Amino acid sequence: MNWILPEGASLGFEGLAAPLRIVRGLGGGTQGQVYEVELEGERLALKWYLPACIARDAGLERRLAASIRSAAPNDAFLWPIALLRASPASRSLIRIREESFGYLMPLRPAAYVGASEHAAGRLAIGLRQVLRACFGLADAFHALHLAGLCYKDVSLGNLFLEPGGGGILICDNDNVAVDGADQGAVLGTPGFMAPEVLLGQARPGADSDLFSLAVLLFRLLTRHDPLKGQMELAIRCLDEPARRRLYGEDPVFIFDPVDVRNRPDPIEHAAALITWPIYPRRLKALFEQTFCRGMTQPSRRTLTGQWKQELARTLDQRTLCPACGQENFQAAGAPALCWSCGSPLPQPITLSLPRGSVLAAPDNEIYPHHFDALVGEDLRRPFARVVAHPQEPRRLGLCNLSSAAWSAEAADGRSWPVGPGESCSLAALSRILTPAGPIAVQRPIPPAPAA
Repeated sequence: MNWILPEGASLGFEGLAAPLRIVRGLGGGTQGQVYEVELEGERLALKWYLPACIARDAGLERRLAASIRSAAPNDAFLWPIALLRASPASRSLIRIREESFGYLMPLRPAAYVGASEHAAGRLAIGLRQVLRACFGLADAFHALHLAGLCYKDVSLGNLFLEPGGGGILICDNDNVAVDGADQGAVLGTPGFMAPEVLLGQARPGADSDLFSLAVLLFRLLTRHDPLKGQMELAIRCLDEPARRRLYGEDPVFIFDPVDVRNRPDPIEHAAALITWPIYPRRLKALFEQTFCRGMTQPSRRTLTGQWKQELARTLDQRTLCPACGQENFQAAGAPALCWSCGSPLPQPITLSLPRGSVLAAPDNEIYPHHFDALVGEDLRRPFARVVAHPQEPRRLGLCNLSSAAWSAEAADGRSWPVGPGESCSLAALSRILTPAGPIAVQRPIPPAPAA
């Protein structure tokens, strides 16, 4: 790539007291190029715009300045830090003649990988981590929309995943604008745009964000496009008019409960057919809400808070198949078979809480929202975690991640303290008393002996 800013050079920029060293180029596209830079020992990222991008988007600099003045909605956004223009002494070193500018933002850590790698099946990541990433997305856009902002270009290309823990980072936040302000040239990414935006009936905003968010969540959970089924296979040439028909004029969800015209093909769309049945009915209903009635009625689309609530509840239902170790999502008290190997799933211990329940499976967590109706779902600060015994993995315990001591009670009346950082075995417990509220340990009722 022909880099606009010379790698290895130290350049001066207006408003910066110290020179900025261009460490290396990271990538580029139609808007500009992104660099790893160093400022007074701190590594950051710099996006430098192409003149053509600036010419297309007259409000770009104004939007960036507004974003810099405000705080990031939450820490998932690689938010603009400073708007930069080259100093007179450094302009001759920039390899384009036209006037341009850029902005500084946090540098993406190396552990974060482009979400497109997961969508293509090239990333080793568990279902728990994928669900946590989906929750993080819903949480990020919940915060963005609460601030009166919209993103406008939700897609796989703007998302990074940390496969070990399911963390996310969102880039390209120069698209962000005040909802309803009709600012910017960006309409969205094909395949993610809401039908009304694709057809030119509306400008991007919070309502179209909700559609694009549902597409992105579906792509993460199934690794498949929600609108690509048999209707696409019937198209000989997927040109612009065909795409317009498929995604705008006659879009049909591949799992629409009524309209079956666009069902997945068993060979071409195997990933969708394998993954869709994995998830609980209540989570799938949220996709139907957006991709059926919400397809033409933007006000009926699933809200970010609804996604947060149901994704958190799905994580609460996570259990492991004892035969193959695969993650499953099991309703408490309901018989089920492992989606991967077909083995019967035994009923697990259930941790009953004032607000909901959590199945006892390694790494499942209890949060403040399980105790307090006034606390929103937040997966960043767990209150407790189910842990497996290091020598006997089927022996489970509960680790106290809070700052206060608990009192564990056995069925025979014995009790003992569980301090912060300590674990208690679930084998003999009947309940745990915590300052936040009680945790009841419910064991499955064994089946009655055959007559």
